[in-house]
Amino acid sequence: MREILVTSALPYANGYIHLGHLVEYIQTDIWARAMKAQGHKVTYVCADDAHGTAIMLKAEANGITPEEQIASVKASHEADFAKFLIEFDNYHSTHSPENKHYSELIYRRLNNAGHISTRDVEQLFDPEKQLFLADRFVKGECPECGSADQYGDNCEVCGTTYDATELKNPRSTLSDAAPVLKVSKHYFFDLPEFEQFLKDWTRSDNRLQPSVANKLQEWFDAGLASWDISRDAPYFGFKIPDTPEGEPDKYFYVWLDAPVGYMASFQNLCDKLAGTDNALDFDHYWAQENEHKTEVYHFIGKDIVYFHALFWPAMLAGSEFRTPTGVFAHGFLMVNGEKMSKSRGTFIKAETYAEHLHPEYLRYYFASKLSDKVEDINLDLEDFMQKVNSDLVGKVVNIASRSAGFIVKKYDGMLTEICAEPKLLEDITKTGDEIAAAYENREFARAMRLIMQCADKANEYIDEKKPWTLAKLEGTEQEVQEVCSVAINIFRQLMVYLAPVLPELTANAKAFLNIDDLSFHSRNEWLLGHQINKFKPLMQRIEQKDIEAMVEASKASLGDAQEATQSEEATTTSEADDSAEQTDYIGIEDFAKVEMKVAHVLACDYVEGADKLLQFTLDVGEDKPRNVFSGIRKFYEPEQLMNKKVICVTNLAPRKMKFGLSEGMVLSTGHSKTQLTVVTLPDSCVVGDLLG
Repeated sequence: MREILVTSALPYANGYIHLGHLVEYIQTDIWARAMKAQGHKVTYVCADDAHGTAIMLKAEANGITPEEQIASVKASHEADFAKFLIEFDNYHSTHSPENKHYSELIYRRLNNAGHISTRDVEQLFDPEKQLFLADRFVKGECPECGSADQYGDNCEVCGTTYDATELKNPRSTLSDAAPVLKVSKHYFFDLPEFEQFLKDWTRSDNRLQPSVANKLQEWFDAGLASWDISRDAPYFGFKIPDTPEGEPDKYFYVWLDAPVGYMASFQNLCDKLAGTDNALDFDHYWAQENEHKTEVYHFIGKDIVYFHALFWPAMLAGSEFRTPTGVFAHGFLMVNGEKMSKSRGTFIKAETYAEHLHPEYLRYYFASKLSDKVEDINLDLEDFMQKVNSDLVGKVVNIASRSAGFIVKKYDGMLTEICAEPKLLEDITKTGDEIAAAYENREFARAMRLIMQCADKANEYIDEKKPWTLAKLEGTEQEVQEVCSVAINIFRQLMVYLAPVLPELTANAKAFLNIDDLSFHSRNEWLLGHQINKFKPLMQRIEQKDIEAMVEASKASLGDAQEATQSEEATTTSEADDSAEQTDYIGIEDFAKVEMKVAHVLACDYVEGADKLLQFTLDVGEDKPRNVFSGIRKFYEPEQLMNKKVICVTNLAPRKMKFGLSEGMVLSTGHSKTQLTVVTLPDSCVVGDLLG
């Protein structure tokens, strides 16, 4: 028996759970249930990520304390997770004594080992709100192209990345005040000291998916930098201990204590179970010397890989704790092939979905799409309805509904003493080994395909034998019982295989089948000479009207936010129009200096740590490809631009960004706030040709 601790990334205590979030929690829950069903000791913990400036400001806006804010959101999160049958062994908060203890312990160990340093940092400060401004709380004019209304980290128009202090005419988004430069001492974790350790760690023992390990190589190529782990007051979080007397309050940056929340939630569970038969020992799972005795796995979204696969293992190793056995990343959720949209009603709250549709429908659909790859998944609402109705209602539940009536009415619910089709049942039983392996390897889509193949075999068998016809003939009573007993046994096997995905359905199936065990091992014990109970409908078909009602409710429930967004966009457009009237025009002789070439997109990828950038590798007909960053991520997925012919401005001065060197610009057209369209060319265009 393996001893496994599994976690999902901590949801931020600043808002509701939506379907995009649920991809991760459903994936983790299915995996934990599957591993438990295979006989392993699995503990699944999580917590709310409850610190940071955003929570402090949200509480202030709501007229409540941060503690009241996070308590309310935590209760909402737990209620949503319960609706979707997410079975945590413990759900805690990072604003807890346990998290304070381990955050301070890790910091002190790192500090004592010489891994913490301090230096002065110049930052923008809001004189009205009296706080230092994070990049997202500053807007101004891009220092490179002059575009107005750009955030303090990168320009959405030209893709340039910069420090907030480089913005021209910056304004605080919190007060609209002009921020001032102010110097403050910050605390840094010396990540570069762990470079070789991390290079080895990210490539060893299948800890990461290959694509993730390859992506992290870009960080090593660019050179690791020390990580700023402090924030200045006012800030909602834990104060950094042991700072010099008289120094202004310093707080741990939220991303330092957030992953520590995994340890804190587990410690909280250990304390709850102390003295019981189910007692757990914290050190058994987290002590460095026990790394090969127990297993720790983190399920996360691809956008936070660098925190979990660089900072987190370095923090743990430097503070003498064990590192994760594996970090598993997943992609984002799209709905109907597009990013979730409030205006289209596809930005759907977990709560809204549960009011209209059964949560197990979504659990199954996500399972049918999830693999071990870091790929985005698409919730196509039409396909969703058809797949659930076809697979779960039309195939799986139909096996029981077609067979149970005969057994209950004609044979008092008794199944035959001997299996009439042992080869068929043996084949389906053996398939369980492949299904179990697919679950463990997070190849849920493969597991669902194998399960539905088994369901197809059962329905083909029933269709071939036609018990409804046999029942009308004389002298066929034994054959009808045999056929229906085989079908009920296959249905039982399917319930074993689907239990991690559909826990409520399988619990109801247990009552119908009159059994207590649906573990993976139980598939080897067929139901012979066994009495079942009367069949009751186990699952209803999805109706189009229910989906439409959910979409409409999503539009309505987010209407206020939608109106606010539209109002803000209108203001932004007005300001942009005003600035356009003051544009400094260039002459034709300046424009003639711009060199544009046909470029072939060799690669297009997300940029870790930048939610607005895509990274291009372009063949422009030179000796080596060019690297170009473009601020178009919210308009395109990388695969949409792979192998396209585009236009690259090739004589721009190279721009040094924190993600690497940008060696040109990909030409696009449109409004940067609403839609940008990359200019693409026919395949017949020759790479490297000049465009005039």
